Amino acid sequence: MSKSEAGSKEAKVNAKDVLWYIPNQIGYLRVVTMILSLFLMAKHPLWTMWVYGVSCLLDALDGTMARKYGQTSSFGAVLDMVTDRSTTTALICFLCVAYPAWSPIFQLLVALDISSHYIHMYATLSTGSQSHKAIEKEQWLLNLYYTKRKVLFSICALNEMFYMGLYIMAFPQFRSYAVPVLGQVHIGGVIALVCLPGYIFKQIANVVQLNRAALMLANKDAAEATERRLKQKHN
Repeated sequence: MSKSEAGSKEAKVNAKDVLWYIPNQIGYLRVVTMILSLFLMAKHPLWTMWVYGVSCLLDALDGTMARKYGQTSSFGAVLDMVTDRSTTTALICFLCVAYPAWSPIFQLLVALDISSHYIHMYATLSTGSQSHKAIEKEQWLLNLYYTKRKVLFSICALNEMFYMGLYIMAFPQFRSYAVPVLGQVHIGGVIALVCLPGYIFKQIANVVQLNRAALMLANKDAAEATERRLKQKHN
């Protein structure tokens, strides 16, 4: 075997290599923490908060590792997004049980979150974009959200902490505080209130993202339909 052939063989990356990229291993660990939280959520809120917190920290770590070791991948991007959606949805399912009167709102928010991210991912991949985070500057809100890492991390953290605050409120053993005018306020309510601006930003971003992705797909379909009509006329 020549040196060039040996070098080519060493440089070759197969599917197994991609599956075991460091950031993807972190993603698998996040899946484990999500599954563990499902069994803790109903009766062990303190442990759930720890496990959920670890999952959020790992979410910030996988992207850093991908950039550091040059191990970005489409599989990793999809794994990250699916894990994010699954983890949040699992927590919201518990909130539907804890607050049945608010179930329709929670269900609507889950539908918005999943559909927005799925259509966004599909639209970017089908239109040839290399990353779902490549947002044009004209879309200033999404551009700010996806291109500024600190903004992305902060908004995602506030979004998860908002839901976690509502989760804590479902457990009376957590301490309440006497607040002037408001009276007794649960610590979970304080957390949710503090995180509310970031949470609202995230929901607005979901709506904008859904609209942008729908227009991307519609423009692609329109261009393809125009091309078909022109071919038919020439034939």
